Amino acid sequence: MPQVPIIMPQLGESIAEATVVNLLVKVGDPINVDQDVIEVETNKATMNVTSPCRGRVEKLFVKLNESYPVGAVLGYLEASAEDAARLGLDVSAPPEPRAETATDHGDKTVPEGRRQKVEPTVRGLPVPAHAAGASYMSPRMKARMNELGLHAADLAGIAGSGAAGRVTIQDFEHYLANLERQKLSPASSMRVAVADAMRRSWTRPLATVALPVCLEPLLAHRKASIPKAGPALYALRALALALAENSAPAGRLVGNKIVHPSAIDLGFAVEAEDGVLVPVIRHADKRWLKELVGRYHELIELARQRRLPAGATGGSIATVTNFGTFGLTWATPIPLPEQTLVLGMGAGRRVPSWNEEKNQFVPVTEANLTLSFDHRVLDGGAAGRLLARVAALLNQPEKL
Repeated sequence: MPQVPIIMPQLGESIAEATVVNLLVKVGDPINVDQDVIEVETNKATMNVTSPCRGRVEKLFVKLNESYPVGAVLGYLEASAEDAARLGLDVSAPPEPRAETATDHGDKTVPEGRRQKVEPTVRGLPVPAHAAGASYMSPRMKARMNELGLHAADLAGIAGSGAAGRVTIQDFEHYLANLERQKLSPASSMRVAVADAMRRSWTRPLATVALPVCLEPLLAHRKASIPKAGPALYALRALALALAENSAPAGRLVGNKIVHPSAIDLGFAVEAEDGVLVPVIRHADKRWLKELVGRYHELIELARQRRLPAGATGGSIATVTNFGTFGLTWATPIPLPEQTLVLGMGAGRRVPSWNEEKNQFVPVTEANLTLSFDHRVLDGGAAGRLLARVAALLNQPEKL
């Protein structure tokens, strides 16, 4: 009777492998079509691999708590030729196991029997089993990347042809040769610096919460004030007061400890040529809003000229960004690598708002506040409470 393979299926659009956590059958068991055979776990969920047809379990190759790529043969069923042919399965006899001869491959030796690419035996598998991207790189490969100033994130589009999806030098050089055929332009030093900061930031689990806030009190206060602060400075001062009440949300997780900030030093994003600079206002919680206006505008001008002094950058615990200046109403800014929080403000819009006293809708100016945060330090509830406190302070601008 033909032997039909049990295949690790494509368990999700971005899933390249899964870990075996439980064997639901044993060799010799009779099974039905679509019967659960093996329980596997991905980084998203626990799911079952099912039998492709009726038959008897002939072989199981898997071990508990080991990971196998999409398309890997997990075992074989002894099935009828009719069942196998009807389902479009290849029914050739499984290859004889080969001796695991150690063969040099990059930075370590791997068994020769494991060097073959895993090819799907079920026709029409959505994603090739060997297309997981640049997951493994040899020291030689890493040295070549360092020589060119590249990071693993730059190679996300490369499907490795080596063992276990390893990206080989040949894969890499082929990738570079293809790039040379396309239009290229040099990246500025600032763009490279911003890219590096965002790459390091993205190694953390980040999340964003949002809340609409009425700007009418802020706009009325600003109109009557001299000097006049911009909306972003109002937001910065409100965040400073909220963090002065409870600085834990701005703490950083280092190992198994939360490092609390020693001062409420807040940065704010300023668009400069081909990038963004973040000047810092020190002790923003200890100075009234009107006292900050002059320094705020001075730092903006120095940032645009790229002449910020050393003491005006770095060491901030959070950043405020006014993406509303670009007409955007919603965004998910990314905190800097050394920060846990970034507060964003969208463009103000006239929207209808229910007025209890007038018993009717009235037009008000409203903007979205967003708070992006390191989810290791904050959960959604704590982030929501901090954002609500900032919104409440913006509705009481006289306290700023």
